[in-house]
Amino acid sequence: MPFNPFKVKPIPIHAHSPLQEQEDADDNADDNAVAQHLEEQVEYSEHRASNPFEDEREYASPTSNPTSTPLSFQQTPATHYVGHQHYQSASDEHTPIFTHPQPSFQTSAPSYTGTSQSFDPSTDYQRTPYIQQQSITPVPVSLPQAHPLSYSDIEKQGDGLSYQSRSPSPADDDSYEGLYSKKENITSPAPAITMLTPDMDTSHYGAPPEERIRRRGKTKKKIALTDGNLVVDLPIPSTLDKVIMRRDLDDMSKVRYTAVTCDPDHFERNNFTLRQALHNRRTELAICITMYNEDEVLFCRTLYGVMKNISHLCSRKNSNNWGADAWTKVVVVIVADGRTKVHPRVLDCLASLGVYQEGVAKGAVNDQGVEAHLFEYTTSLALGPDLKFKGPEKRIVPTQIIFCLKEKNAKKINSHRWFFNAICPILQPNICVLLDVGTRPHPKSIYHLWKAFDKNSNVGGACGEIRADTGKHGSALLNPIVASQNFEYKMSNILDKPTESIFGYISVLPGAFSAYRYVALKDDDHLGLGPLHSYFKGETIHMSEDESVFTRNMMLAEDRILCFELCAKRKEAWILKYVKSAVGVTDVPDRVPELISQRRRWLNGSFFAAIYALTHTKQILNSGHSKPRKAWLLVETFYAAINLFFSWFALGNFYCFFVVLTRALEDPAFGVPDIKYFNVVAQAVYGAMIIACFTFSMGNRPAGASLKYTTVICVFAMLSIYMIVAAIICTVHVAQQSEHNSMYAQMLISLIATYGLWVAASLISLDPWHLFTSFPQYLLLAASYINVLTTFAFSNLHDLTWGTKGETEPEKNTGKFKTSKDGTVEVEMYDNKPDLDGQYAEALHKLRTKMPVPTPPPSSADKERQAADYLASFRSNVLLCWILCNGALIILVLVGTGGNGAFGNNENKKVQAYMLTILAFVAITSGIKFLGCASYMIASLFGM
Repeated sequence: MPFNPFKVKPIPIHAHSPLQEQEDADDNADDNAVAQHLEEQVEYSEHRASNPFEDEREYASPTSNPTSTPLSFQQTPATHYVGHQHYQSASDEHTPIFTHPQPSFQTSAPSYTGTSQSFDPSTDYQRTPYIQQQSITPVPVSLPQAHPLSYSDIEKQGDGLSYQSRSPSPADDDSYEGLYSKKENITSPAPAITMLTPDMDTSHYGAPPEERIRRRGKTKKKIALTDGNLVVDLPIPSTLDKVIMRRDLDDMSKVRYTAVTCDPDHFERNNFTLRQALHNRRTELAICITMYNEDEVLFCRTLYGVMKNISHLCSRKNSNNWGADAWTKVVVVIVADGRTKVHPRVLDCLASLGVYQEGVAKGAVNDQGVEAHLFEYTTSLALGPDLKFKGPEKRIVPTQIIFCLKEKNAKKINSHRWFFNAICPILQPNICVLLDVGTRPHPKSIYHLWKAFDKNSNVGGACGEIRADTGKHGSALLNPIVASQNFEYKMSNILDKPTESIFGYISVLPGAFSAYRYVALKDDDHLGLGPLHSYFKGETIHMSEDESVFTRNMMLAEDRILCFELCAKRKEAWILKYVKSAVGVTDVPDRVPELISQRRRWLNGSFFAAIYALTHTKQILNSGHSKPRKAWLLVETFYAAINLFFSWFALGNFYCFFVVLTRALEDPAFGVPDIKYFNVVAQAVYGAMIIACFTFSMGNRPAGASLKYTTVICVFAMLSIYMIVAAIICTVHVAQQSEHNSMYAQMLISLIATYGLWVAASLISLDPWHLFTSFPQYLLLAASYINVLTTFAFSNLHDLTWGTKGETEPEKNTGKFKTSKDGTVEVEMYDNKPDLDGQYAEALHKLRTKMPVPTPPPSSADKERQAADYLASFRSNVLLCWILCNGALIILVLVGTGGNGAFGNNENKKVQAYMLTILAFVAITSGIKFLGCASYMIASLFGM
């Protein structure tokens, strides 16, 4: 941090000279002159700080006698002109530090550039007349050295120090090339005067501070309330003031802060408003970015991707909706879930963009708690994922940002309630885009999402393709956990999403990257019911102990409920659409504990949300869809029911296939008679891993048992390799025996159809690379997806945590003692004999009559225990039912079969029929998805 010369007392340098006494007298006179000049400069600086835009000629800085002032303080600093209508004195930021006034300084006159500049030695500050600069757009720069005078080549000579001066270099020029030569970073310019060298004694300076020393003096202003609310316009830092694009807009020159003291549902009712409403701007797109405690890299990745999308909208000059002023139609809303939870460096990023200012937010206004802090600012800069500033040279356009900093952590669904119920009623946007921090949309993705709504007025919601972040050059695919998720995401985007889009109902629009038509989401004005009402019901359900575990687990996947309620909205005909060209890259878990915890919420939420959709099918019949569309939706509902049924038995089906395929190798045709002993060991290890999964799931957190879960996953991977080898051998054998047994041929066709359709669908979608980079890893971890993740999910149905719990309230008011000033304590007691005797007689009467003792109301601890018991009981019931169903399937299929698995004679017809049924189901579902994928691609070719 630059040293402040106004707070440092000059330190005399003692020189050995025969005229020491005379020099000391001269030094004392110079010290007095320096002190007087410092006091005058402090007075003038304080006046300039309170009146930064006052003309210097209206306030004459008191100046002492030039003859008694050291030459260092008579030197007039240079003035740099940056941007439009702005000046900055070089001495405002860097003032030379002198260890002792030296009367023998040799100086050179400062150099001034520009037009019509003048120099008057009688004043300390000069301003040149304003001249309009043409074709110069301010951009983030590294400013040149602020002082035209530099001292170097410090040498010890004789009794003192001699200084050699130089004239200003070309880098000190105030030309466009000098100021805008470095366009990547905004940094504080270093002082141009170097006074210290390694051979000098610097012990008197002390240790340098590790961080910025905060100023103690703050200006207190009285702010009039706006409609009873605290709303204040804050000035932006001077560094940002130099690079703003338009000074005629207060959006860029001032930060608007609002302390919101009400619930988000009452935001508009309490006369809160936003700048867009004050300026009568129409909002076409409102982009909501929710975050919790993500770091600055993930945050900048998302925000920079959004800014690149806004830049693309501004570049579409032939569009009826977009163009050069498209940024005025887009508002970015950043919602942070808790003031103490947000990452500090994320706040630093927002502060560097001018959006956030530290120290402004307070917890209460007039003894009324603040629920959220709103910062509104239109920034001209962007921070890339590399944490470097980007400006107009990178085609960054102004971005309207509303930063909503919630005072308390209240979960992601509450953040969406601030967006939909507080901000959107003011903005009235056409389309709302939802993003999670960590998701980076491609530069044209948001436009493609918007275009889907613009082309079809019946589209109520849309989502794009979510891709796993595979790192630079796909390096993250070396991690099998990331690679398996990449394959899973790819096949979902190739087969599942296009098929559901053809039907008109997508089971889930990912909250990480999706869009909704605001009109479609709004509740009925009279009944108060609608998609948003059902969606935000999840916030109160998780906070209530009275709701059923089914409902609370269902609300773990509240985005699925929102999609169903939107498509089945009463007397409306909204459909959901998948947009393949809208791509968003998101980070995926790369460690086992994070993957297990994430899938626990996904699996439990999706399971109960699917049951909810099936049991509320009647709502589709009451919607405004046409009869053909209703028929398609009912077909899709039946398809979802079949998938739900088979997913319930996934654990048993996988074990049955493992046993059947490995036993098949015991057939004499393979010539491996002793393989049966290895099979016994493999099956025993498989069973032991299942037991380990249940044990770990019910007694250990994933983060606390990472090694245990990783070991189980590795064992399942080795068992999967053995099963894959057995499947390949059996497939070859089936091909050879197909002439003699039609059932074997059907099994072979089912296998080829399943995997062949995966390859064909990937080729049609022009995206086959995941088959080479991620398919092997997915095959190895498929057993863990079914056994480990599903087991942990069903074993933790009682875990309904989402975010943090609320504060604990006291059980009841039991009163308290109050100590008076004289140290005595007031205690209530009977002060007369009759009252005491009456109380004694009442106690005897109760003993004789044995009056029933009133049951006290349960305490909060009792309620928590009862709720925990209820949740554990529900978990145990569902888990037991799941285990019994899959166990019954295993017994039904495997008990009574011969040792040769699927390749025995008549006694193994049962196993063969079972395998054929499962493979046929998989082949049929894959065929349906392939037809849906092909239909979607054909429709896309014709712009449908």
